[in-house]
Amino acid sequence: MEQLPPHLVNKKFPFLSKIHSPEDLKTYELEDLQNIADECRAYLIDVVAENGGHFGSSLGVVEITVALHYVYKTPHDKIIWDVGHQAYIHKILTGRKDLMHTNRKLNGLAGFPKISESLHDAFGTGHASTSISAAAGIAAARDLSGGNEKIIAVIGDGSMTGGMAFEAMNHLGETKTDVLVVLNDNQMAIAPSTGGLKDYLVNITLNKTYNRFRKFIWDSISLLNNDLGDAAKNAVHKIEDGIKAALTPGAFFEALGFRYFGPIDGHNTEQLVRAFREMRELPHPKLLHVVTTKGKGFKPAEDDQSKWHASSGGFDITTGKSLKKPGGAQPLKYQDIFGRALTELADKDHRIVGITAAMPSGTSLDVFQKAHSKRFYDVGIAEQHAVTFAAGMATKGYKPVCAIYSSFLQRAYDQLIHDVALQKLPVVFAIDRAGLVGEDGPTHHGSFDLSYLHPIPGMVIMAPKDEQELRDMLYTSMQHQQGPVAIRYPRGTCAGLTLRPGFTAMEIGRGEIVHEGSSIAILAIGTMVQRSVETAQMLEKQGIDALVANMRFLKPLDTEMLNSIAERYEKIVIIEENSTIGGLGSAVNDHLQKESLSNSVLTIGLPDTFVTHGSMNDLYRLLELDAENVSRRISNFYKGTVTEKSESSQSTIRTERLA
Repeated sequence: MEQLPPHLVNKKFPFLSKIHSPEDLKTYELEDLQNIADECRAYLIDVVAENGGHFGSSLGVVEITVALHYVYKTPHDKIIWDVGHQAYIHKILTGRKDLMHTNRKLNGLAGFPKISESLHDAFGTGHASTSISAAAGIAAARDLSGGNEKIIAVIGDGSMTGGMAFEAMNHLGETKTDVLVVLNDNQMAIAPSTGGLKDYLVNITLNKTYNRFRKFIWDSISLLNNDLGDAAKNAVHKIEDGIKAALTPGAFFEALGFRYFGPIDGHNTEQLVRAFREMRELPHPKLLHVVTTKGKGFKPAEDDQSKWHASSGGFDITTGKSLKKPGGAQPLKYQDIFGRALTELADKDHRIVGITAAMPSGTSLDVFQKAHSKRFYDVGIAEQHAVTFAAGMATKGYKPVCAIYSSFLQRAYDQLIHDVALQKLPVVFAIDRAGLVGEDGPTHHGSFDLSYLHPIPGMVIMAPKDEQELRDMLYTSMQHQQGPVAIRYPRGTCAGLTLRPGFTAMEIGRGEIVHEGSSIAILAIGTMVQRSVETAQMLEKQGIDALVANMRFLKPLDTEMLNSIAERYEKIVIIEENSTIGGLGSAVNDHLQKESLSNSVLTIGLPDTFVTHGSMNDLYRLLELDAENVSRRISNFYKGTVTEKSESSQSTIRTERLA
């Protein structure tokens, strides 16, 4: 096992050092729990300061996590975390404390709950709004098999804005089975939560009259006190229900078939333990409304909750100031180029609107929001709604731009086909985080967008090789009104080019030659174009002259250029940062077959597996997508010795499951 960093070895955690499982936690008295929570919070701050990771959400659920594991018994009882970056304290308390410094690193802990990592992880959760559905399914299986485990879904960080959560609650209310939903209400996703539900919850928390009555009932009478007879219990329930009906701004959760309790202080361990003990004995769907502060206990994170949603590490644990040495001006990220370019275009075209699903800062649409607030829409964690909402605006002559992460857009596939493409509506999809994303791992890698967009009729699909092309592609997409356009671009920093002023329209479906050569042809798209040029330069030293073509468009494919290349080169290599199934390689092979061309083709891309987490450099090396490995593979292909990846690159990363 990798050794702990010195600053963690030397730190004193008298309680936490003796807790290696939830059973150890249960040996302590109730009055010790706040001290344990404080140590968990301090330990988490130390780990993230050194290592990076999601931060603010886990700081906000420290007391909730401690209380849950104190009352319930995992892995027998099941806790599902939604979204998964709330689960760092859960990992600390379930035997992974000494591995937290490996979090999100290659071969280390995953940044989210993962079934294969620990028996205590009941369900893998990287995306949002899934926990209640998963809990409902686990509860149904329990009921069918005659089990007695308790099922708890902890939903927070804006996840309740996703429609899937309400679909699940509607179903659970009908089944009347024993499930507890803990609503971690911090009024935040990555950015502040939006929508009517947020206002509804705020009204509940601020309703002083209701809260006075609720506190009186909660503090004075245990609803399950054995000294109370059934008649008394029923009377208490009726009093409480009457107060709710009269004083709350609607009994929304109760109308769905849930008993509603709360709101309670999410940073009071004793009150939380008492509440969870009460909830444990109620045999029907119930929702406990818990109010927390995102970033609790770390002032910089409390003051700027969006910024500290996650951290890359390397900061002072007291001030939050970066400890990394400044390295001069850093290139902008692709998302920054997108946000600024869209804003610039919208300055001159009032029909352009920006739409995001709870990711204004993550997509840099916050830049657009500041400049054009009336044309900016954050619909919450609701990608399906975002896409059809955009379709509706397009029918009225507006130019909606949906900025959504690649792996999140998967959630709206039906809407892409049925509501946008089928009706030939000019919606632009700015697909951020396309390709590998590094430490966030398989739930967030944009491995499939070229593949899932490719079959959709009328969809124009493009990927820029650099920031200048991104600007020009965005401009081009604004001029295209015959149907939808998708522009996919990566998470990382740009090449650092000096951008020319203004915009230039591209010819849709037209690629370019970026490096001449006579021996072999390399066709690349997006992030892999520059990698291919570097590879070609390495191949030149081996006497292999490689042409590099920037395809730019997956659809429509530049068949004129492709036919010309097929005539000149017997061997063709396709390089893409997408699954090799259904992407550029598939498109090229399909065309060559259609034209009855017999060129030898090697496709290099992401393998038919879920790629693990780790730094970008580690993942490129693991998948043999770094320039050195790509040049070796092309050299072998050219010489006719090897056409497939080496056995080492086909291996998968496995993390030992912890009991």
